[in-house]
Amino acid sequence: MADKTFLIWAITAFLLLYIVVILWIGKLGAKHSKNMRGYSLARGQVSPWVIGVSFGATFASANLFLGVPGWAYTYGAPTLWWTFGCFALTWGGLVLFARKFWHDGQRNGGALTLPHWLKIRYNSTAIQVIVGFLTLFNIYYIVGQNVGLATTFETIMGLPYFWGVVLGVVVTIAYLFVGGAYAQYIGDAIQGILMCVCGVVLFGSLAWTIGGGWNFLGELGARLNAIDPALTAPVAKTGPFYSWMAILSIEWLLFTFGLLPHLMNKVLSIDKEEGLRPFILSSGITLFLLSCFAVFAGMAARVLMPELPSADAAIPAYIEHAFPTVVVAIMVGGLLSAILSTTNSLYLGMSAIIGNDIFKPLIAPFIYGKSEDSEVQTDKGTLLVSRAGLLVIGVVSMVMSFKRPDSLALLTQFGISAIISGVIAPITLGYIWKRANRTGALVSTLGGAGCYIVLSTFGIQNNVFIALGISSILGFALMIAVCLVTSPQSASEKSAGYAVGLE
Repeated sequence: MADKTFLIWAITAFLLLYIVVILWIGKLGAKHSKNMRGYSLARGQVSPWVIGVSFGATFASANLFLGVPGWAYTYGAPTLWWTFGCFALTWGGLVLFARKFWHDGQRNGGALTLPHWLKIRYNSTAIQVIVGFLTLFNIYYIVGQNVGLATTFETIMGLPYFWGVVLGVVVTIAYLFVGGAYAQYIGDAIQGILMCVCGVVLFGSLAWTIGGGWNFLGELGARLNAIDPALTAPVAKTGPFYSWMAILSIEWLLFTFGLLPHLMNKVLSIDKEEGLRPFILSSGITLFLLSCFAVFAGMAARVLMPELPSADAAIPAYIEHAFPTVVVAIMVGGLLSAILSTTNSLYLGMSAIIGNDIFKPLIAPFIYGKSEDSEVQTDKGTLLVSRAGLLVIGVVSMVMSFKRPDSLALLTQFGISAIISGVIAPITLGYIWKRANRTGALVSTLGGAGCYIVLSTFGIQNNVFIALGISSILGFALMIAVCLVTSPQSASEKSAGYAVGLE
């Protein structure tokens, strides 16, 4: 058990060191962030191995280290369906999509964001802007990270929830504002390594907290079964894993998870094609180490501390129970890294999209004109708007985070699912089907995302994962149908150029 006073001072020292290091990295990144390409991608400035670790670290958010173990605390073994999909399906999707996504992203001067990639693929500014607005749903994902950070501070240090939210937002915004993508990637690499170590240590600690020697997983299962046989069943009685349909919908979410804007932009940061192999390999190793272990500590917390007031506090409480004070401080550093590494990618991705995919096509032409001479001024203005957007997103997410949600994991999935519902068909069919065209992509984006929003907002389908599955199927059906009946002349087998105006 940890000594509370010493623990608070140890974590405070870690935070101060972290702030100093991260701001120093931000300063290093400033020279690479003087234009939109440098700010949003830092392309060619960071090793593909580092970018791969950043992909895994970004994936391993507060949801994976707090929300999913919270599910494991509540529902037990059925949560392992999520753990399986996090590594096998998410990485499988990355392996399948990354190379062609990178190739298509090189056309017309290169894509800076996922909406920009869709614009190039379908030669449509309209789909760029629509998906740009759709990605603003990631604000819920950011709120989830803020909640996870504040919950960790509150559980371990006794820091009031309000100030935990403020601290996390201010630190992250400060170094991203200065250092952009370069600062994010280097910071993620440091955080990712610490997180991998923490995940493995969490799993290994079950040997002495649960007992049973090398058979500690068997012992854990037996003790969970003694509490409630439903905790060791393949399907839960309630919650997100209550049916096979819900579980299949969850696996679909995890397969498509890598297509989220703040993750796929890392593929666009790879400078040369030969960099894709080390990127994919390092991202796979990192995903495995980060996704497969923390969930078991959530189950162990159910056995050891069955009366926790909040399931999302299972990992912080378990860490404090299982380790001496010095180790607790290091492990808390790993939890903070999991949260901050995702938050910084979300902030950066959203701010770049606000500038590049909303301001630049909609407003910049009226301010700077459309001539070649205005290109430099447009880029400077877009960068300025992106940085201003970063500040606005920070303030909005902070205010939204002050009210703690019932479930951290469900909150984060709401925004993610809205985005995936809109982009999954245009991206997937854009890869494999030459007839995929602009009209079909627009109808699919609006129909898929609109269906999800209606289903989840109006309570028609309360399970966000099933709502995602239904909306994804509708998105595919709409795009295939529209593309088949649309004139062949509208097919975009090749981009016709960087079009101006809403098409």
